[in-house]
Parts: sequence; C-alpha cells; structure tokens
Amino acid sequence: MQKEVRQTWFFRQSPEEVWDYLTKPELLALWLMETDFKPVVGHKFRFVCSVINDCEVLEVNPYKKLAYSWQTNSVKTGIPFQSKVVWTLIPKEDGTELRLIHDGFTALEDVTGHDEGWTRCGNRLAQLSSPVKQ
Repeated sequence: MQKEVRQTWFFRQSPEEVWDYLTKPELLALWLMETDFKPVVGHKFRFVCSVINDCEVLEVNPYKKLAYSWQTNSVKTGIPFQSKVVWTLIPKEDGTELRLIHDGFTALEDVTGHDEGWTRCGNRLAQLSSPVKQ
C-alpha cells in the first residue's frame, strides 16, 4: 500500500515568495485553509475547514524546508491518526521547485483522499501564483 502523497510544482517566483504562501496565515487561507499557523518549531496550530486538523510545527528552515504534524480522522475507520507534511523548496535558475511529501497514513482511503485534496489545493495555489505543476 502506498503510504504517502508526493507532489511537485514549479514556480517562477523566488523561494522567498513561495515561502510566504506556506507560512503566512492570510495567504494559507487563500489556497489551503484558515489557520493560526506560525513558522516556529513547537507551535501548535489548526487548519480549519469542514473538519479541524490539529498540527504542530516540527521543522523550520526558512526558504528551504517546512515540516509539521497533521492529525485528522481516518476516512476508513474514523479513528484519529497522526501524519507528517514536509514542504521542500529548491531554488532553480528561473524560479523554485516546491515538493510536498505527506506521509504516515494507515489506510489507502486516507492516502487517496489527501492526494486528491492536495491536488485541489495546489490548483488553487496555481491560480494565485502561477506555478507549473510537474
């Protein structure tokens, strides 16, 4: 069973500009969810939409890498489970490659649901900042 979501985008913007969309609550709300996120290791925050996702910042390496835990309920069992989201920004000659790895899933239905969800969110982000999905 595949236990992770992997997606990659290319942005014509600098890593600093892409970073803002990953770390500023007002920008996160435009493409992901409402949040009280702060890029501070140990900060506990929530992503809020039809469900509440409890999270905690695990790693902050400005303009390069951001990681946080992500707790939600399994679609299959309804039982809460903990996963991990890692964003990696790679500077390129003409912009930034953004990689997402979301892992720690226990049910295939959760992988599929999150993969589709990240695709939808990525499409919203694309409309805001014009990345090219790879």
